Amino acid sequence: MFINFWYVAGRSDTLTDQPIKRRMLGQDFVLFRDTDGHAHCLSNTCTHRGGSLAGGRIKGDCIECPYHGWQFDGSGRCVRIPSLGANGRVPGRARVDAYPTIERYGLIFAFLGDLPEAERPPLMEIPEHTGSEPDAGWRATIQHFDWDFDYRRSIENGIDGAHNEYVHPTHSYSGERDTFVPAPELVHTEWGTGFWVEREAPPLADEKMRAASGRHKDAVIRAGTGHHGISSLWTFIYPTPDIKIHQYLYETPIDSGHTSLYLVNLRNFMLEPEHDERMKYRNENTAGQDRDVLMDVRPTLTPESRSKELFVPSDGTIAAYRDKLTEWEARGWRIDTDEVERNRLKVAYAIPSPARRESKGWILDPIPTLPAGESIADRKAANE
Repeated sequence: MFINFWYVAGRSDTLTDQPIKRRMLGQDFVLFRDTDGHAHCLSNTCTHRGGSLAGGRIKGDCIECPYHGWQFDGSGRCVRIPSLGANGRVPGRARVDAYPTIERYGLIFAFLGDLPEAERPPLMEIPEHTGSEPDAGWRATIQHFDWDFDYRRSIENGIDGAHNEYVHPTHSYSGERDTFVPAPELVHTEWGTGFWVEREAPPLADEKMRAASGRHKDAVIRAGTGHHGISSLWTFIYPTPDIKIHQYLYETPIDSGHTSLYLVNLRNFMLEPEHDERMKYRNENTAGQDRDVLMDVRPTLTPESRSKELFVPSDGTIAAYRDKLTEWEARGWRIDTDEVERNRLKVAYAIPSPARRESKGWILDPIPTLPAGESIADRKAANE
């Protein structure tokens, strides 16, 4: 797992007048709204005696710890300690980490890291959704899944063009045809790798969708997919030149081996709200096929060395994704999960926030990360 990326902390419509506890990157966070409706994300551990802030109450613009009533505002600063009395001076070290948040597309994104704004990897944008609602000619749905697999396995599955033939029978022919999967022609950006492909596919199984597309027989469709950053995925599917399905998947690692997935699906056909459930059912069915395969993949976590898997040319996007992981490891962004696990009963860590670059004297230890320039693979090789 990696710090210094944007992650979805939850859906906007679930954060109302009560705090919510969220686990991300193996750590706990509290989400709450202030009196202006702004969403805040703080480290969940009170720096007084370790209370869970999410178990407390929202008091004005603050979250109140249920243990001793300490109140923290949206910046993470403690503004009230009842035991000090009405005129007591709150110590400057009485603060918790607070993380930048953005609300877009019906989701709450939190930047979990300490990079200043100008250096942060960008959020994966949805160009068809520039306001509070999708742009004219588009309809959006949101779906959320919590599943027991490694987020890297999931992202690699998403950018794997060869798996569709066997995992998704509604997309292909389940290997019954002599299908050749060519090596993908990769498209590289600063923060990701993707590809486009044209392939033959059967007509849509759903009668209404088949009628809407006007395609009632096998045809060549165009599709593209790729990753953005550590755990975001875009997929564009064009069953016909006029029918467009644009999917944006944001994955948040809960901890090692558990992942929270948020799918924003946009379509430019069947725009009436009564078709939403039909689209969501299709998406859930497809996602469930991926889930069933990934739940049984071994090892559960992505291997640290490519020598433990046999790559072929069609795996080019996966190889490029792993190259990016190595690059981000070298920047010192990868969490040392082994060290966290060794200390899980005796140390409360916090993902370092941007404020840690501006001041010292923090109570909670920053979560340990691999030293810049070192990778897990290097460490394992040194110990062999």
